[in-house]
Amino acid sequence: MEKILGLVGRPFLTMLETIEHFGVFILFQIKLLPLYLHVMKRPKIVLTQIDIIGFGCLGVVTLTALFTGMVEAIQLYSGLHQFGIESFIGYTIFLSITKELGPVFASLMLISRSISAMAAELGTMRVSEQIDAIDILGVNSKEYLITPRIVATVISLPLLVIWFDFIAIGSAYFISTNVLGINPIAYQETLMRLGEFDDIMTGVIKAAVFGFIVSSIGSYIGYHTSGGARGVGESTINAVVYSAVAIFITNYFLSSLFLYLDW
Repeated sequence: MEKILGLVGRPFLTMLETIEHFGVFILFQIKLLPLYLHVMKRPKIVLTQIDIIGFGCLGVVTLTALFTGMVEAIQLYSGLHQFGIESFIGYTIFLSITKELGPVFASLMLISRSISAMAAELGTMRVSEQIDAIDILGVNSKEYLITPRIVATVISLPLLVIWFDFIAIGSAYFISTNVLGINPIAYQETLMRLGEFDDIMTGVIKAAVFGFIVSSIGSYIGYHTSGGARGVGESTINAVVYSAVAIFITNYFLSSLFLYLDW
């Protein structure tokens, strides 16, 4: 009987703990809102974080975009060729990359490269009592450590997505016209006729929202780390997992919202 109650009770308690942590996270973010007004008091910190968070991901984002575009071209060609509409491959790739793959893939690369490092850095500062020392000196540690990182991520991720789109679409064009034998003029005409600037902006808006969410999660988890070196490792893992899951959930709701607005 005790085993049965344990099997039922443990998931329930876990769910309650998750709800509690989510509530604390929301309250933490609400308390940060007034601090964003003072973030530009330290522009050097914001620019440094843009360099670390954004430009630090440029290599892995470029590589991911390059092969994403190539694979997209090959897979779409195999499907569209059956119906004789290969000329639409350019627009199809443009639409899928700018609205969905670009924001999601760039966000996942940023999570694995920068958000994990953010959580580990803040976690190390917490367990080594550096954050406590900052507070003792009379400096608001949240204003000094968290808000610049969040603002830098919100700025960096849309730029990374634009770069991802450019590389992925370019590599797809190269494979389509030079390897798969698609007429480059028909490819370009279809893309220019059907492609819209709003499609690009959809991905950029998503990227800004994703940037805020993942940086908020990473900084929150890192800031509240406990348990020494093991706690830092757990915080890093949790930041990556929770951020990635949040991206997929948020992407669904944003895609649904943009679809509703298009109607």
